[in-house]
Amino acid sequence: MKKLIAAGLMLLAVGQVAAAEFKPFSRAEFDALQKAGKPVLVDVYADWCTVCRRQEKELKIILQEPQFKQVTALKLDFDAQKQELPAFKVNNRSTLILFNKGKEVRRVVGETDPQRLRQFMTLPR
Repeated sequence: MKKLIAAGLMLLAVGQVAAAEFKPFSRAEFDALQKAGKPVLVDVYADWCTVCRRQEKELKIILQEPQFKQVTALKLDFDAQKQELPAFKVNNRSTLILFNKGKEVRRVVGETDPQRLRQFMTLPR
């Protein structure tokens, strides 16, 4: 019985993590979300970037919190999607840009502290 409960809890945890997964960046999806006024996090990352991996780990946890569930997180690949970088005025990987109601709210580069990331993700009222 204990094993069954443990297995159920594991499945629940996996489901919650999956809900906080980042989507690959696409211009069409970003534009549609912007037009709809939805909150969007653009995470400029590189697979080889250790700071980016730490950010992703923390953000996956943060995005599961109720106050951030409405945020769509899009991963913009610093190496493979270079053509998109000028539109966001991005020069560095590990750049996080938060948008709401069609406008950039704030950005941060290289932040990995969970509390500061939580503050960064909090939308203005």
